[in-house]
Amino acid sequence: MTDLVCFLEEPSAKEMLQAVLPKFLPPEIHTFFFIFEGKQDLEKQLVKKMSGWQKPDSFFLVLRDQDSGDCIQIKNQLITKAAAAKKENKTIIRIACHELESFYLGDLLAVEKGLSIKDISKNQNKKKFRQPDKIANASEELSKLTNKKYQKMAGSRAIAPNLRLDGSNYSKSFNHLVSGLKKLLK
Repeated sequence: MTDLVCFLEEPSAKEMLQAVLPKFLPPEIHTFFFIFEGKQDLEKQLVKKMSGWQKPDSFFLVLRDQDSGDCIQIKNQLITKAAAAKKENKTIIRIACHELESFYLGDLLAVEKGLSIKDISKNQNKKKFRQPDKIANASEELSKLTNKKYQKMAGSRAIAPNLRLDGSNYSKSFNHLVSGLKKLLK
């Protein structure tokens, strides 16, 4: 593999991946980002963009929020699109349950460090933060928890470099993203 091509529904996902990927991607792998204007735009253009990528040693990541949809149904639809582009064997599809911010709520120590908010990580032991993928309004919750200090782009830029990749994040969807990418590299 020489290229990892990421198809993302929002710019904040790129900010997160730009901080996380260099922690485990070998330097010889080049990363490219296609950012769409939301999930509908991603789904509408995915087959065309994926088919248009002609470098043979490339692999693909499709990352999108679950929001209020059915995770399995969303993933199956995206798998179908990867198959239509004839790239299904080179594609990893990951769904952020419910939103990208669930990744951050799963590692409140990263939020504490990134946003310089003292003692916010003490909240990790509260039931809802032990299962952040179940929080339907994760961005609102993160904004409330940080006293509105969290903003999508700046927050992703600040928090993502501090995210732990050792499986200790309470967001299972984040851990699946990291483990899936590591598996893809092998």
